[in-house]
Amino acid sequence: MSGLGEQVRQRILDAVDAGFDTQIAFTRDLVARPSIRGQEHLAQDLMFQAMRSRGLAMDRWRVNADDIKHHEGFSPIAVDYANAWNVVGTHRPNAETGRSVILNGHVDVVPAGPLDMWNSPPFDPRIDGDWMYGRGAGDMKAGVVANMFALDALRAAGVQPAGTVHLESVCEEESTGNGALATLLRGYTADAALISEPTGLHLTRAVMGVLWFKVKVRGYPVHVSRAGTGSNAIMAAYDLVASLREIEARWNGIKGETKHYGALGHPVNLNIGKIQGGDWASSVPAWCEMDCRISIYPGHKPQAMAREIEDAIRTASSAHPFLSNNPPEVEFNGFFTEGYDLEPGSDAEQTLAAQHHAVTREALGDQPTTAYVDSRVFVLYGNMPTLVYGPEAENVHGFDERVRISSIREATKTIALFVADWCGVEPAGAA
Repeated sequence: MSGLGEQVRQRILDAVDAGFDTQIAFTRDLVARPSIRGQEHLAQDLMFQAMRSRGLAMDRWRVNADDIKHHEGFSPIAVDYANAWNVVGTHRPNAETGRSVILNGHVDVVPAGPLDMWNSPPFDPRIDGDWMYGRGAGDMKAGVVANMFALDALRAAGVQPAGTVHLESVCEEESTGNGALATLLRGYTADAALISEPTGLHLTRAVMGVLWFKVKVRGYPVHVSRAGTGSNAIMAAYDLVASLREIEARWNGIKGETKHYGALGHPVNLNIGKIQGGDWASSVPAWCEMDCRISIYPGHKPQAMAREIEDAIRTASSAHPFLSNNPPEVEFNGFFTEGYDLEPGSDAEQTLAAQHHAVTREALGDQPTTAYVDSRVFVLYGNMPTLVYGPEAENVHGFDERVRISSIREATKTIALFVADWCGVEPAGAA
């Protein structure tokens, strides 16, 4: 079942326990850095210093859209990438006798929303019982840190991977996936990859693609005393939502044709995430913009699904007295990604399953996700078996986001044993 000796396995498990208080303290430090989009450097500086102090070969670069925009996995951007930094630390063995692996995670987090709706400040992480609270604690800074401390545990146990390990801390996972794509196009590949997203100690079996788009609607402004003679862009945008809901319903209606989403109640989710418009309470609004997100099934190309969205908006506008001659603009401005199904039975999956069982005494379960994961980069474009596996989290993207501390310990142990088994081990520091 496993080439990892029992004595080495136990030393690694004990090392995770011995270093766990330090691991949790570092996780709190990372969560305290508000690495929302445009501020990713706040977390990446800490990750770079931590990896460098461990003797890894370091690479840090700012993601440049011009370097990756030619690739089919690129997602369009509409923001400044001045602080969109990636950090990779590489362990190279003394004798390359084992298989290589990428340990990947992202440090960017979504905005916290109204602070008065949190029970405690989102970037002042707190621990209550078995839970750590804070924005990004679950998604996915606990996993990023688990990857690093898994390697620490091997060294503390007197061994190190006998294959190359790329420890990746990336940006842009919450908006485009371009951070992970940039690592691949920079040349980072391996025999397998593991992303420690908060899966509740399950393996992710399928991942959805995602489209982000903005609908720009124009109106005809008049004084509200003559409102009936104008065209209200906000109300017109509201009417267009119905056509988008029809797409959502139609796509959910074909879930039975997929490999892994047929049993889910509502796998395709449309979200009207942001809306703004108008300039004055007493003027009929001349403009409105809606930022939207919708998911797509594995095997469906984003280009084809984007055309469906554009066609639906065009058809709905054709019956509107003003929009028929002033059609809305649809701009794809973020995620433009394809999903995938992970075929079972790979050597990497069997290795993870064996070590998960060694830690938890339970079989490794699997499940599809209706969200985006950076694993699509490695599966679709790197031809790597990619395992998405990590701790348990709740309220992800919501108020009082939290991660279960005991599950961080179990995930770290499993990842450490997986790396040791997959890569093989050699004496730590041996020349």
